[in-house]
Amino acid sequence: MNSRKIVQFFFKTLIYGGLAGLITSFIVEWKEYAAYLQPFDAIELLGVFLFFLGYALVFTVVSQTGFFAYLFVHRFGQGFFKSIWPMVQLLIVFFAIFDLIYLTSKNIPMLFKVIMTIIVVIFGIIVARMKVKETNPTAFIPTLFVMIVMSALELTLVLRPADTSFIILMLVPVLVANAYQILQSHKTTEVSEEHKQRIAVRRKARLEKQKQKLKEQGKEEQLRKLEELEKAQEEAEQAAKLAAQRAKRQQKQQGPRHKKRKKRPKKRN
Repeated sequence: MNSRKIVQFFFKTLIYGGLAGLITSFIVEWKEYAAYLQPFDAIELLGVFLFFLGYALVFTVVSQTGFFAYLFVHRFGQGFFKSIWPMVQLLIVFFAIFDLIYLTSKNIPMLFKVIMTIIVVIFGIIVARMKVKETNPTAFIPTLFVMIVMSALELTLVLRPADTSFIILMLVPVLVANAYQILQSHKTTEVSEEHKQRIAVRRKARLEKQKQKLKEQGKEEQLRKLEELEKAQEEAEQAAKLAAQRAKRQQKQQGPRHKKRKKRPKKRN
């Protein structure tokens, strides 16, 4: 990952989250817009537009902060809990679901809390299944953790005031931003072939300079070791390429299984 990819990742998330929140405001707070349509007041209407856009962008930034915090928590959890980290994440997911329904403000109607939780869980499962299709089965639980636990933590900002309209206004951009971030994270960190080739060219140029310098100094033994190291690196790169090709072939072979053909009954003579 380089700085250009990080900046693109940040601003794309900001755009998608902002648009999602703005579109939601047209539905949830339509009365605020309609008040300045008849009679038409462009300045006030623009003010309302910018107000809700600003709200959506703030909530999206909160989502981005939560996502980068999760990356740290995930690494820490892997190191501390080792192999039981997925199980720990599942327990926290269940607690977050319980928290959204029973431990939030009592001023929020129970039906609203149940529907909101169901939407968060269903949306989280859909995103997790999409992540698994694009990567591997082990990504299901971490994705579910981000979509449910991190979303629940971020929603605490509007769950305490117990204003259902603003809960919806935050819920949509947070879910959209979290979904985009978790689905694009592996693509953002992936090293392109062009970048790999540039790195290889630079490394080869450095090795050539070092070899030339050793030849001029007459250090034959160090030159021989350097050539052996270069050969070992080339073999390792070749082995990595073959392993990647083999993994791709296996993924293709493990595609949709063919349905077993039903055995035809034998004809009686």
